[in-house]
Amino acid sequence: LVNRVVSHLVQAIRGKDGCFSSIERQSAGSYYERVKISEPNEFDIMLVMPVERIQLDESDDTGAFYYVSFKRNPKEKGLLKFVDEDGKLSAFKMLQALREIIKQEVKNIKDVEVTVARKKAGCPAVTLQIKNPPSEISVDIILTLEVQHSWPLSTQGGLKIEQWLGTKVKRDMRFRSLYLVAKQNKREKVLRGNTWRLSFSHIEKDMINNHGNSKTCCESDGPKCCRKGCLKLLKYLLEQLKMKHPKELEKFCSYHVKTAFFHSCVTWPNDSDWHLGDLDHCFQQCLGFFVDCLQKSQLNHFFIPQYNLFSLEDKARHHFLSRKISHELNNGFPVFHK
Repeated sequence: LVNRVVSHLVQAIRGKDGCFSSIERQSAGSYYERVKISEPNEFDIMLVMPVERIQLDESDDTGAFYYVSFKRNPKEKGLLKFVDEDGKLSAFKMLQALREIIKQEVKNIKDVEVTVARKKAGCPAVTLQIKNPPSEISVDIILTLEVQHSWPLSTQGGLKIEQWLGTKVKRDMRFRSLYLVAKQNKREKVLRGNTWRLSFSHIEKDMINNHGNSKTCCESDGPKCCRKGCLKLLKYLLEQLKMKHPKELEKFCSYHVKTAFFHSCVTWPNDSDWHLGDLDHCFQQCLGFFVDCLQKSQLNHFFIPQYNLFSLEDKARHHFLSRKISHELNNGFPVFHK
């Protein structure tokens, strides 16, 4: 159902506006990493658009947000209409144009009821709701720029996977294109909507799907490990706690536990650290690492080490979640038995 709707939209978007003619769809997120928990009712689809000859300028000290400007007139002349008065490519304008095309086009999709959800401030996605009785499927369409550009300096000390996946894998990953998503930088005093955030979802998907220290880990005839099981449990735990405490935990998302999981894979790099039969021990070890991050209000982005995903003004929320997780740990995870 999702594929049918998205294929229809991609064709329409390519045809409607010349500057979107080169977009390619790419699947991201937990469903495609095979770590989806509960119902497959949420999907992330990246619409990837190659952009050439650009300049990236950091917009703050996180090392994650950038301004994009063109060194020379872009090959896709249509892109110039999205450049703001400061000469920066406006994420807001591009996302708005994409949103308009999608809003018009969903009306032409026959035999499925599709609506476009209301715009959420600062959200880099256009969200579709697809009626699929008795429930609803939500699809996040994320506008993504793909640039052939060396990774910025801020990524220099990140991706510490040498002991876990190997130096060669790391080198190959760093040679891949950079992705930028239309994400508003909330730290800016005046929100102009012209910042883009680095995205490594294509690399994360690879790391999750090829997660072994030995190259045969979890292959059909190779030894099985519990890494994916741990990640699923971490995500499920957070999801259940968020349902119980929606207000207190609204700022936490599955990306936080995914990042903690990657750091855990680096801390315990060998396949022998993740025996399939040791799931409970490994899960508690990952959880211990995450609780430690919460108590310190410090969770470094896996690719951009200077970027703390936990904002210091949310300390009270971090401690709240840390207490809830510790309670679960010490009482045999009552939230799993609901």
